[in-house]
Amino acid sequence: MNIGEAAKASGVSAKMIRHYESVGLFPEAARTDSGYRQYTAKEVSTLRFVRHSRDLGFSIDQIRELLGLWQDRKRPSRQVRALAQAHIEELDEKLQELQSMKATLEHLVHCCHGDDRPDCPIIDSLSHETAAPAATAHHAAGRNVGLQPGRARRRAT
Repeated sequence: MNIGEAAKASGVSAKMIRHYESVGLFPEAARTDSGYRQYTAKEVSTLRFVRHSRDLGFSIDQIRELLGLWQDRKRPSRQVRALAQAHIEELDEKLQELQSMKATLEHLVHCCHGDDRPDCPIIDSLSHETAAPAATAHHAAGRNVGLQPGRARRRAT
């Protein structure tokens, strides 16, 4: 089947199929004499595996490892379990960060009058230099968070 048919059958867009090929996650497809990509049922099955893995939030590197484990029929399941458990821990960490950001935003929204006056604690917090140290630390660690999670700057009254 061609790339459009493979995309439809797997639930992975043609653009993503080409991307997965370019990053080496998925082998380049065989081509017809006229240059069109051709996919087998096995390759579509692999694309479905990748899609399901992405749906669960696994990274490209993790999916590459999962694919290797999936293709190794003699693999010990403890390796798959360990990879999934590590991913759960990453998700828990991200969830805590998101909950902290949500709490900060909820506090700022609560403090904002939301009226015609220009003063706004949300804007003040985003622009205040002292509100950023934790956010800067998270950004330096490869996380991009806007406000300091869980710590809203209190307005002087």
